[in-house]
Amino acid sequence: MAVRPAEIAVVALARARPGVWPVTARFLRKKPLGAAGGVLMLVMALTAVFADVLQTHDPIATNAAYTLGAPNAEHWLGTDHLGRDIYSRIVHGARVSLIVGLASTLLGSVLGGLIGLLSGYIGGKTDLIAQRVLDILQGLPLLVLALVMSAALGPAIHNVVIAISIPIIPRAARVIRSSVLSIREMQYVEAARSLGVRHLRIAFRHILPNTVGPFIVLCTAQLGSAILVEATLSFLGLGVPEPYPSWGRMLSVSAAEYAQKAPHLVLFPGIAISLAVFGSNLLGDALRDVLDPRLRGA
Repeated sequence: MAVRPAEIAVVALARARPGVWPVTARFLRKKPLGAAGGVLMLVMALTAVFADVLQTHDPIATNAAYTLGAPNAEHWLGTDHLGRDIYSRIVHGARVSLIVGLASTLLGSVLGGLIGLLSGYIGGKTDLIAQRVLDILQGLPLLVLALVMSAALGPAIHNVVIAISIPIIPRAARVIRSSVLSIREMQYVEAARSLGVRHLRIAFRHILPNTVGPFIVLCTAQLGSAILVEATLSFLGLGVPEPYPSWGRMLSVSAAEYAQKAPHLVLFPGIAISLAVFGSNLLGDALRDVLDPRLRGA
């Protein structure tokens, strides 16, 4: 039976495509800092998923006999002013930070990506009006706009997600729009138009999949900012409310009154926030270099 050239090309392409492990090994070799950031984020994700297993005490249970206790064999990272175990609270704080960070990043990036896709593809007055509205939103810093939204909505987990996601929308829209402006002029898009393909199908079937690379980089880069903003809002009393253990809430309670008497109350939550943001930024920079054709040789 004769084999068609198209089948030969598909088989050759499948054989030439590298596997997961060679790609991972190449990423580790080319981007060691990005790999380190990925390890930090993986550790944070595993900590959040298995927080109930990793905890040594109830994170919200108080014990007046162990208030402001220093790190010891029973309480590995010490206790706070209510006798709550800091290690267990940090472990569960990873879950809160990751849920809020991922949810707000995905919500803001998806909404902003859809706005950028439609704005860049349609163009004209639609693009002009959309960009002016985005200019207004982007004129305010991420933290300031999140503070305003959180103060208006009130302290709750879903309100914090909404408050953080809104400042991400204009940034995501700008990134996706810039990609759409270049993709919509390519020959395969012109060919689809000449064949009479509907505009929505062209936008979502032919253009949107080619913005996945910038979208992944955007989400990874914004995740660290979202975690930091959540910690800031919780520190100011506008974020995740009690009794949920939040890294920012742990700092707000202890930073002013107990920092000198019990420095471990500030030190360990601060390290957790720093590592999460640091890992996200390192991974985002590495993915940008890998997925951007102009930077692959860097």
